[in-house]
Formats: sequence, structure tokens, C-alpha cells
Amino acid sequence: MATNRFQDKIAKQLHEIPLSVLDLAPVVEGSTPAAAFKNSLDLARYAEKLGYLRYWFAEHHNMPAVASSATSVVIGHIASGTSTIRVGSGGIMLPNHPPLVIAEQFGTLESLHPGRIDLGLGRAPGSDMLTTRALRRDLRSGEDFPAQLEELRTYFDPSLGNGGAHVQAIPGEGLNVPIWLLGSSGFSAQLAAELGLPFAFAAHFAPDYTVQAMQIYHNYFKPSNVLDEPYAMIGLNVVVADTDEEANRLFTTQQQSFLNLVRGGKPALLKPPVDNMDDIWSPFEKQTLENQMRLSAIGSIDTVKDKLQAVLNMTKADEIMVNGSVFDHAARLYSYELLKKAAEMK
Repeated sequence: MATNRFQDKIAKQLHEIPLSVLDLAPVVEGSTPAAAFKNSLDLARYAEKLGYLRYWFAEHHNMPAVASSATSVVIGHIASGTSTIRVGSGGIMLPNHPPLVIAEQFGTLESLHPGRIDLGLGRAPGSDMLTTRALRRDLRSGEDFPAQLEELRTYFDPSLGNGGAHVQAIPGEGLNVPIWLLGSSGFSAQLAAELGLPFAFAAHFAPDYTVQAMQIYHNYFKPSNVLDEPYAMIGLNVVVADTDEEANRLFTTQQQSFLNLVRGGKPALLKPPVDNMDDIWSPFEKQTLENQMRLSAIGSIDTVKDKLQAVLNMTKADEIMVNGSVFDHAARLYSYELLKKAAEMK
């Protein structure tokens, strides 16, 4: 039965919540995946030093600008190069994989890095239809996500099963690997609420459904042996610089990538920033992208602080995960440094 838990929940202040990092291991023009992995490790170590809570990678395929396709492998690399920050997936697209394989992979990661591994799960293909066919063979597999999730959770905790004979995930069985459900609509919000699991919403590309999904999750949440109360995270695009003008200029790299998707273009490497997007997009495209990215926090410390607090007031999130695709690596590091300063201001 639904409650008014979302309405009754008091929004947290920015300085009260954890900040985390979503990394796509971006490959920029003139660079390589090898360089992207080096930059990811550098950023992860810096984020750990700054006090970020998690560092997650997203599974995407057939996208030249995203090097994190072998997500579990990259997680292991980053976890080995850091010591305290939690490392995980944001997310693994479960229908692309046998649940047993994911249980074994993340059981291995948890065994190597105890208490530091998160398993965020999604149900989208993470790519185009041609690549989906290459990955899944059976294009209907995404419809079986709840059953696949149940199977995966049972590998970690056999008591969730029917008590009959079962295949063991070794390593994996008996290990506590926190499972998150990720979504960009109400489906995963409803499922996470039903199972009492933490929920992460992709507000960085699906702003239209953000509040609705958060309402569903909070109002239908059922306490579980995982959580007594709902715990929700939102993903946001954030770029911080010394001035609003410089931050908006840096953000044009990400705007160009979104524009390419809107135009139906072939995925490409990340482009350098430009001084004026009006030279590139049409008025209609500008309106479309600005609407699609309207929850993004772009600007100086003060501008970003105010925008993030406004989003927290609207969504009542417990944590923010930041996607900051900036062309220049030094500027990317600096953006995360300034964001942490913004978040610590009271």
C-alpha cells in the first residue's frame, strides 16, 4: 500500500549528503582507451583524497567515447589502485549477462577488495539494436529482468531461493555485495521499492521522470533485511569552474555529444569545448538539449551549490552521483575539487 513518505520526507542540505562519481572512462579526440583508463585511475585517487564516497563505471558498448565496456575489469583496476573509496557499477546491464557470471565477477571483486564493492544494475542494453543483438542474442531478455535479479540475488544469498538444489557462485555465495537498482523510469523505482533495495535514478539524461520515480520509490518502499528506510541517489551532470562562463564552455563537450545523439549520428569521440554552441545547433536543437539537460549544475561554486540544493529540495535524494565529462583532464580534476568545496559550504 502506498504511503506519503516522499511528501513527508524533509529534503537534506547539500553539505549533509555524500557525493559520488560516475565515470564513463571518456575517450577524447586525439586520445585512446589506454589514456582514458590512466585518467580514470588518477581521478579516482583524487576523488578518494577529496572524500567522495563511491566511484562507479557504466556499461556501454560500441561507443568510441566510452571505454568502460568491460565494466567488471575496470572496477578491479580502479579498486586495486585506491584504498578506501567504494568502487562499483553504475551500472551493469544485467540482461547482457548470465546472472551467475555477474555473481562470480562481483564475488571475486568483493573477495579482493572486501567491503568496497557496489553492484548497480540496469536493464537497458547500453547500446544500439545491432550491438544488443550481438550481446544478448535473445532480444526479449530485458523483459526478464525481475527474474534475472532474483536469480542473481540468490547466488549471493541462497536463503532467498526455494531451498532446492542450486548452482553455487564461487566466489560470491555468502558475500555481502550491495545491490542497487538503476533506472530512468518508474519500473526500477517500483521494483527497488518492492524489494527494499537502494535506488539510483539517471536524472542526468531523464529529467522528465525524476520526481515521479522518486515518489514511487519512497511511497511504495517496503523495509527489508537490506534497508529499513528508502535510500535514493540521483545522477547529475555537474561541471564547476572559477566562473560560470568557463564552466559553460567546458560543458559544451557534453552538449556536443548529446547533440550528436539527437541528430542520430554515429557515436564519436568526445570533442573539445567550443566558445558558442549557437554556431553548431539550431534553435530547436538548443531547446531540446537544454530541456533534456535542465537538471545539470554548471557554473561557479556558488551557482552549482544553489542548483544542487534546488534539485535536492525537489527530489529529496540521499546522495548525488556526478557525471562530469570534461575534455581537458586537469579541468576535470579541478571541477571535482571545486564541487567538493561547494558541497562543504553551509
